[in-house]
Amino acid sequence: MLKKMATLPEDVSSPLVKLLLENARLTATIKTGYTPYSVSCLSDEEFWTIAEDEIIRLHNLQGQLLTSIQTESGHKAWDIAVTQEGNLVYTDPDKGTVNLVKNKQIQTLFTLQGWKPRYICITSTGDLLVTMRSKDYKQSKIMRYSDSKETQTIQFDDQGRPLYSCGTSPRFICENRNGDICVADNEAKAVVVVNQSGKLRFRYTGHPSNTKQSFDPVGITTDSQSHILTAEFTYHLIHMVDQDGQFLCYIEKCGLLRPWDLCVDTKDNLIVAELSCRVKKVTYQ
Repeated sequence: MLKKMATLPEDVSSPLVKLLLENARLTATIKTGYTPYSVSCLSDEEFWTIAEDEIIRLHNLQGQLLTSIQTESGHKAWDIAVTQEGNLVYTDPDKGTVNLVKNKQIQTLFTLQGWKPRYICITSTGDLLVTMRSKDYKQSKIMRYSDSKETQTIQFDDQGRPLYSCGTSPRFICENRNGDICVADNEAKAVVVVNQSGKLRFRYTGHPSNTKQSFDPVGITTDSQSHILTAEFTYHLIHMVDQDGQFLCYIEKCGLLRPWDLCVDTKDNLIVAELSCRVKKVTYQ
């Protein structure tokens, strides 16, 4: 179920939130037999995952393994995303490449020099957003690519301070319906949201009343209502905030166990990859 904090301001106790509280339920559990570190919906019935090995796998909600693809380099893929055409894109930090899988054929879209690509998402316009860190661990940034060409760099705020942490902790990324770019920066203990131009809008650091527990965001996604959902595997729950960073509610007690990555299908069902070797479907609308 969804659990609302008792200290929530009155203005978020809306009919929408109350509906979410009533409707959330676990509707499917898929045992993968491996730890899925990233998940991306191909359709309402099928999803891609990656694990510790070099294999990218396509499953359906009935638990069947439909397709397996080995990365071109034989290295582990770090993140995956599905294009508007239904093709797969994945990052290979060891080679510094971002790759496209089309009809089971793999092609390199581009190769980075001095940087390691990490997490990726496809925007509403078909652009590719890539989080990356420098090989010396001293810098971190987001690059936007259109047709494999660099078109935007997002790295610093208006005061010249780094927007993102530089370590090895996860920095999952997604685009919201309003064009905002949302990054779950685990090392910074924050969800960092910038607008389409790269200007900082806000940082969400967990519910303000929670001062005792550390906020450890990992996977992140958005739904058709522009809600931002981010997984927190330590406490087995998902935070939901609105597009301006206002906390709405927790998704918890739906049988979630160490949720790591998230995506939503076309009907706003939540697909959750867990470190418990499972992928789960949660309906909350």
